[in-house]
Amino acid sequence: MTETWMAVTAVGRDRPGIVARVTGAMLHLGCNLGETSMTRLRGEFAMILLARLPPPRTVEEAREALQALSAEMDLTVTVRALSREESRSSAGEGVGYILRLYGADRPGIVHAVTEVLAREEFNITDLETRVIPGEGGPVYVMVLELDAPSEARGEAARRDLQALAGGMKVEISYDRLDREIL
Repeated sequence: MTETWMAVTAVGRDRPGIVARVTGAMLHLGCNLGETSMTRLRGEFAMILLARLPPPRTVEEAREALQALSAEMDLTVTVRALSREESRSSAGEGVGYILRLYGADRPGIVHAVTEVLAREEFNITDLETRVIPGEGGPVYVMVLELDAPSEARGEAARRDLQALAGGMKVEISYDRLDREIL
């Protein structure tokens, strides 16, 4: 029997103990966590975890255990088995960049930036946005970590992003990202 990898997401109203309860249920199943991401936006909490489920446990067992917790904690939980390809780490693929944007808050900023990146076939590995107070009104802040398919495509996107920044009247910084080695 081989081990199974699964993706678990949980979303709901933020409160203390969500991470402890979800990871406790997964530990009880014998899971070992891989990559995880968790965040709170205003009063909402979201997490995604990739976990290795040891044999003889099944994804269906994990789904049932986590659905019971879901009902108890009023969370929306999904559990999905990963294919063999999906379970392989994709760390280090492409050329890493970090993009930071600051500008007056208005609709369409995320779409305009991500459309440029999609055209150049970038993979967005992390994206965070915030609205902060500014002297002239709310300021939109966006930070993206990116994988470019090549350095040439990464530099081509630099020109397009600077043109976009000028047209949208926002500031964009765009730099190579050194890979972290843990």
